[in-house]
Amino acid sequence: MPQLASITISDAATTPVAHTYTPRDIVGGIATLSESTGDPIGDNRITMSLTLTSSGRVKPSIRLNLPVTATQTVNGVATPTVVRTAYVELNFSFENTSTTQERKDAMELARQLLFSTQSIPVGLIRDLQTVY
Repeated sequence: MPQLASITISDAATTPVAHTYTPRDIVGGIATLSESTGDPIGDNRITMSLTLTSSGRVKPSIRLNLPVTATQTVNGVATPTVVRTAYVELNFSFENTSTTQERKDAMELARQLLFSTQSIPVGLIRDLQTVY
């Protein structure tokens, strides 16, 4: 069982920036890590959970929340507000009899599917183009 610890991942900027997500808490079986932006409303977050369904399926889930904030001034008081948020959800679902190798293969295939050299997923996700 992995212990909740910091995770560092880089973005896709021309000069990639490393983003460090530090443990915040574990509530109701959901682990939360956050990247502090200096104001909690704008913190990027990763949540992770593992559920077992009544039918015996094991469902690991990772969610990335990426809010964009702007300063809003009302009656001379400046406060940050969330303008929009990007959500990324990675949901896996395995039979409880699946092997470690099957789960490793599923992770690797999903990772490669998101490579920038895969034109269909890139067109769909990055460029918001439909598939025809």
